[in-house]
Amino acid sequence: MHGPLLDAVVIGAGTAGLAAAYWLQRRGLTFTVLEAGDTASGSWPAYYDSLTLFTPARHSALPGLPFGGDPEHYPSRGEMIAYLQTYAAHFGFPVRRGAEVVALRHEDSVFRVQAREGRAWTARAVVCATGTFRQPHWPELPGASRFRGQVLHSSQYRRPGPFSGQRVLVVGAGNSAAQIAAELGRVARVTLTSRRPPRLVPQRPLGHDLTDWLDWTGVECLPLGALGRVPDVQPVIAVPGLRAALQGGNPDLRPLFGTFTPAGVRWPDGQEEAVDSVIYATGYRWNGGYLPRAALNPRGEPRQRLGVSTALAGLFLVGLPGQRTAASGTIRSAGPDAEFVVARLSRFLETSLV
Repeated sequence: MHGPLLDAVVIGAGTAGLAAAYWLQRRGLTFTVLEAGDTASGSWPAYYDSLTLFTPARHSALPGLPFGGDPEHYPSRGEMIAYLQTYAAHFGFPVRRGAEVVALRHEDSVFRVQAREGRAWTARAVVCATGTFRQPHWPELPGASRFRGQVLHSSQYRRPGPFSGQRVLVVGAGNSAAQIAAELGRVARVTLTSRRPPRLVPQRPLGHDLTDWLDWTGVECLPLGALGRVPDVQPVIAVPGLRAALQGGNPDLRPLFGTFTPAGVRWPDGQEEAVDSVIYATGYRWNGGYLPRAALNPRGEPRQRLGVSTALAGLFLVGLPGQRTAASGTIRSAGPDAEFVVARLSRFLETSLV
């Protein structure tokens, strides 16, 4: 059974989806938010326990509701979960939990959104806000099938305790790779290994948060997405303790190993070393396999410009890295990007009635 025809369905109740819900509500549009999990907090409950935001609370709030506590503090994973749940409840968004979308069809100018357990919704427009966390990227490295040790993705990592006393390799050069490796270095012998070394940037240059400098310069306001997807430069934020851990040599930094061996890895210089666990902190791929094939490019990514589908009228996207500005895909950009997209969605609804 399909319910009443809505103006929009938002798929995903993380930061991007809830920001879209805010602007849809502000415009008086009818909508519902579909969340695969059991809380209105997106993928945050599944991140590793010690995760702390890189941006202070005053840059980490969604539109219409400030983040609680000291505006200069850096919120934890648990605080972010609580904030998102409070946000959804504060505005009374119609969030449908346990609604994992598996199919999206577009017929006769109406979208039909199907959840795995059978529920379905119809709407004149759809906002995809499913992000990437449900699609971990597993690189194909030589000899991986022969390795007898433990291999996992950072999406499966929670805390360092189970790795105590082990020899661990963390593969990757981004923020998660560096932070997980530094945390593991307190209980294990760790190497951070990647094709290129991580590029560390200070979290508070000259006493001000990095995001303040980006805000003051206006760099993150430039709509570079109009020219195509904005490249992800992936600097590693030198949060407290990270630089000291790297300088202390645990973790140490090494170029990516050449191949797995049954007991470990072989490094580029030919040296073989026994390894207990390898953690891939190698990022994610966009999570939108429910979209019609025509809406995707050959890489499986949405055909879009500035969050508006270029292949399917009425389809919009939020939360994509690089979709509109250099900050797109971050919490601080969720509100502005969603406002931009919902304005385009509202215009679409108005013109499609003519």
